[in-house]
Amino acid sequence: MPRVFVIAALIFFAVTVSANERERGALRMMEGAEHALGADRFVARGSALVSGPVAGDLFAAGGEVDVVATVGGDAVLAGGRVRLDAAAGQDLYAAGGRVSLNAPLVRNARIAGGSVLIGPRARIGGGASIAAGKVDLLGAVDGYLQVAAGRVFIDAPVAGDVEAIGRTIELGPNARIAGRLRYASRQDLMRHADAQVGGGVERFALDLDLEDKLPVKGFVVALYWVWIAGLMVLGAVLVAALPQHAARIAGDARRRFGWSVLLGFVALVVIPAATVAIAVTGIGVPLALLLVLCYLGLLLVGYVTAGIALGAAALERWSAERAKRTGWRAAAAAAAILLIALFAWVPFLGALVAFVALLVGMGAILLQLRRTLPQP
Repeated sequence: MPRVFVIAALIFFAVTVSANERERGALRMMEGAEHALGADRFVARGSALVSGPVAGDLFAAGGEVDVVATVGGDAVLAGGRVRLDAAAGQDLYAAGGRVSLNAPLVRNARIAGGSVLIGPRARIGGGASIAAGKVDLLGAVDGYLQVAAGRVFIDAPVAGDVEAIGRTIELGPNARIAGRLRYASRQDLMRHADAQVGGGVERFALDLDLEDKLPVKGFVVALYWVWIAGLMVLGAVLVAALPQHAARIAGDARRRFGWSVLLGFVALVVIPAATVAIAVTGIGVPLALLLVLCYLGLLLVGYVTAGIALGAAALERWSAERAKRTGWRAAAAAAAILLIALFAWVPFLGALVAFVALLVGMGAILLQLRRTLPQP
């Protein structure tokens, strides 16, 4: 564990200490709300509307993300409300408070959100993995379905097996499951008389709480809060040791929130895939191991950076005079990290907030890294 903290501190230092007066020039390309790189398109706005066709992959983030034009490649979307109303030629990766898919998707869907709607005009060509507070499946799935939610409602054809976990699980009159349905719930399956399950129904046990394992539960909770205390200390130390650099990263997280979420999400998905690709070559194993360590450090310091940004914003709003003092900023960072950790315990919504905080912190660090690169 100490090595991870050291790596996190080194990453924080490396991506900030070399930033200088070239910042605006180096970020000119990134500051635009929309940017094309070959056939791919990157969009970050408070309200991100994609109304023109995208030949390659689409990466979009914002308070509201609406895609109403076709996407030739993958669609990677993150926002408070995410809506895909046009066909996508590859996979969908989406995270948000409310996520809706109302168009054909050639391959797989990986979705996390507060509520998820797969509309009647949607058709997922591959498999679907969904985690949310509430899931309504009204569009067909040509592969398997994996879903975990507080409430699961399936009212559409599913060509493969279904595995569902939730407080309530319901099959509507249009449910046509060709494979096997395996489910775990405290309540019995609610099944309409017209719903069909070709492969049979199996209920399996899932330990959703740990009342019968109190010693284990107590140890896990204690370990969690020890970890959070360590993050609070790390945040305070980084602010105290590198006040100007911490302020710069915190400013990016607030002023370029959309870009921070977008870049954080891209890094979360792309870096592990790149690590595997490098490792399978054999000769790239040492580089892959180094990349894994850097990735773990980025995750760690990303979460801490979100707390630093939140603490700085709250302190500046409460008292501009105190916000100029390093000691107060360090204390505010530690308090904000604690606040995020407490809020993470709120069912469903808390996990989403913690996830977005992680993305914002990682993205802000990558924005600082971009500042250190030579201007094209």
